[in-house]
Amino acid sequence: MASGISTKGRYALRVMADLAVSQERGEWVSLGGISKRQGISRKYLEQVMASLHKAGFVTSQRGKGGGYRLAKDASDYTLGQIIRVAEGSSLAPVSCLDCANGTLCPRSEFCPTLPVWRELGHIISTYLDSKRLSDITAAMRAAEEAEGALSGIEGLCK
Repeated sequence: MASGISTKGRYALRVMADLAVSQERGEWVSLGGISKRQGISRKYLEQVMASLHKAGFVTSQRGKGGGYRLAKDASDYTLGQIIRVAEGSSLAPVSCLDCANGTLCPRSEFCPTLPVWRELGHIISTYLDSKRLSDITAAMRAAEEAEGALSGIEGLCK
């Protein structure tokens, strides 16, 4: 991650949430459908999906009626897991703590700010690992229900 969650990490969460909602309806989801609903270019979406597929987070089926689905239930994925896979690295808030490249910052032994960044990285990881993909889908359903209730009220004001 180093210095914030990238577009790829944010999109991965949106894609996984989209798949989770569709899976509740028993549907396979096309890249085109996700692209349209999420406003993500198909080319970029293919890169995100490749990371998720390689990690075993999604399965695919070719042919008519095929597409993508989650490999497991939405409650089995933490947001931290999804972002780490998409980012291809840790959730370190600064590059000097990101050990994904196998090297440590040469200043790590005497850097006075390192403990602050280490603690922030721990807080971020703990928080994102405490949240599940199903938490996002539950919030999505609640928003849809509220929107549906409001649309019924709008007719009364005409």
